[in-house]
Amino acid sequence: MSTSKKAKNSVDELAGRVKENFGEITGNDRLRNEGKVDQVKARVKQSGERIKDAVRGR
Repeated sequence: MSTSKKAKNSVDELAGRVKENFGEITGNDRLRNEGKVDQVKARVKQSGERIKDAVRGR
C-alpha cells in the first residue's frame, strides 16, 4: 500500500471517529451515523489496499 493512500485512509478513519464522537456529544444521530459509515469506508479501503499488496507479493 502506498504511504499516501495509507495516510489518507488513516485520516479518513480518524475523521469518522471525530464525527461520530461529536455526534454523540451533541446528540446528533445523523452525524454519529455518518461518522460510523466513514470509519467503515476507510477500513474497507485499507483492506482493499492490503489485498492488492498481497497479490502483488509485497
